[in-house]
Amino acid sequence: MLKKVKSLTRTNEDTIVDIIVYIILGITIIASLYPFINILAISLNDPMDTYRGGITIFPRIFTTQNYKQVMDLSDGQLYHAALISILRTVTGTVTSVFCTLILAYILSKNDLFLKKFFIVTIVMTMYMFGGIIPEYIVIQKLGLINKFPVYILPQMLVPFYIFIVRTYIQDLPDSLRESARIDGAGEFTVLFKIIAPLAMPVIATVALFVAVAQWNSWFDTFLYAPSKKELSTLQYELMKKLASSMQNLGNSRARLQGNRSSNQLTPLAVQATMTVIVTLPIVCFYPFLQKYFVKGLTLGGVKE
Repeated sequence: MLKKVKSLTRTNEDTIVDIIVYIILGITIIASLYPFINILAISLNDPMDTYRGGITIFPRIFTTQNYKQVMDLSDGQLYHAALISILRTVTGTVTSVFCTLILAYILSKNDLFLKKFFIVTIVMTMYMFGGIIPEYIVIQKLGLINKFPVYILPQMLVPFYIFIVRTYIQDLPDSLRESARIDGAGEFTVLFKIIAPLAMPVIATVALFVAVAQWNSWFDTFLYAPSKKELSTLQYELMKKLASSMQNLGNSRARLQGNRSSNQLTPLAVQATMTVIVTLPIVCFYPFLQKYFVKGLTLGGVKE
């Protein structure tokens, strides 16, 4: 006897659940976007007027003077620093991803001699840090002070990223490697022709993490290359502008009387403008890696 299959119909309970879900999602989206929209509004508002408060998602006195002063067209050093930031981001990301992939592939091999020793040694570096002074001494002994490689070498291998990529590679079928070796493929061929294309989601995830860290970094410039203008980064130059605006804050507050607008930069205006400037490249770059990023976070977990 054939059982009658009831057609799926939406009930009132289903509609209520959908409404609740959409409300929660709407609140989440608003809570996520509001801080950035608020920062954008502050960056487009008169800097002295901002101190009155009350700026939400629209500027009260619209101006682009904040961007014109922060990104001074006559300041050639600022644009040179931007090129250095781009160069270190691209070079650092490519180098770090390449080295991380190779080391993760080596650690994923079951027949690796002293495998546990290498893994424990790498894990120890995640929990032990000598401090800034010993790190500075090591970098100084290596002759990296005031040299471009100081931006690349210290961040070339991050243990956390190594284990993420290693775990992802271990989840791939061993039969792929075995069949490639039977056909005469070497280790580099297996890695770059078979493993790397399959591991693209986690590679893209690590690449995004490294790129964001390299792009936003300024403290290493402050430590290792503060006196060499040729190696100054965009973030470091913006931090100097922020410090300069804080020094001039006392004189700027006098212009608040009478609610008069002013083109004088204030720390809050500089912070908001800096945030928008350094965030835009990442926002433009992220959509191209979004599908890999989400999949990489889902599949590339650490299981050690």
